Amino acid sequence: MSVNKLALIRYKTIDTCLKNRYRKWTLEDLIEKVSDVLYESEGIASGVSRRTIQADIQLMRSDKLGYNAPIVVLNKKYYAYDDPAYSITNAPINDADVDKMKEIVGLLKQFNGFTYFDDMSDIIARLENNLYQSTHQSKNCIQFENNKQLKGLSFISPLYQAILHKRPLLIEYKSFKALQSQQQIYYPYLLKEYRNRWFLIAKSKKAATLLTLALDRIIDFQELTKEKFVEYDGIDFEKYYDDLLGVTKSANDRAQKVLLEVDKLHAPYILTKPLHHSQSVVAEKEQSIIIRIDVVLNFELEKEVLSFGECVKVLGPRLLASRIKRRLKKAAERYSDKLS
Repeated sequence: MSVNKLALIRYKTIDTCLKNRYRKWTLEDLIEKVSDVLYESEGIASGVSRRTIQADIQLMRSDKLGYNAPIVVLNKKYYAYDDPAYSITNAPINDADVDKMKEIVGLLKQFNGFTYFDDMSDIIARLENNLYQSTHQSKNCIQFENNKQLKGLSFISPLYQAILHKRPLLIEYKSFKALQSQQQIYYPYLLKEYRNRWFLIAKSKKAATLLTLALDRIIDFQELTKEKFVEYDGIDFEKYYDDLLGVTKSANDRAQKVLLEVDKLHAPYILTKPLHHSQSVVAEKEQSIIIRIDVVLNFELEKEVLSFGECVKVLGPRLLASRIKRRLKKAAERYSDKLS
């Protein structure tokens, strides 16, 4: 049985109501609440009929969708869950759903070798692992990088919708350097992830340049329906970040030829996991290799080079080499007093 979006909204709204044990819910109350939610979320002003809500309750009680919701009527008037801890969001996936999802995962795996589907490899693995867990009592056989303490992840979905539908945003933002948060109007263009941290690429109404806002520094935001959206012309965001590591870049930045000398011991790590898709080996010595990457000089590149410590030396450009040298010197100075 296929379930459309409006039906799911109704089920979820009814579920939210019945989970609230501090209020008694009549059928009329449920109809009113569902009608309000449909108007707020979908703009449907016609409301919902008594027959529709009654049918929804019967369907939620049944096993057709796998809910088997313990909905009871108290005093022949008030609807409630017989089990206070129940929620349709906690309901397990039924066997039919699992079989269908297995078919979909199997189909996706067939495309795994094609270039177009390279980015889906980890998604397919996640689905397969979750499905195996739902049908077998066993330990995880695969673990993905995940930082559950990372802030701002809840903003991803609404920000994506704002970008998709070109909606200006009033964002309250507090950078690491700022003493207080500030509110500004932004036009959002892109969401980008780098090393498990998410960023919003946007333009402020007050400025002409692109800005990179870390989602974990966003305090709050709201859509401005009456504000006109301003496109950012002249940039193809599909290719904008091809020439850098990370997310720090201005519209005027251009890639530079970066030469790095890597000692033989650590060369395999960089060869098997390239720093950038432009990476190439330009020379091989007895105790080292020299690689080239064509990237913008930014903070993330410096952090990447510094992460290899004494195993990597910057040969060029001179500006990057001097920055790394200066930062390594400061790092060494932090240990000099304790070690002398």
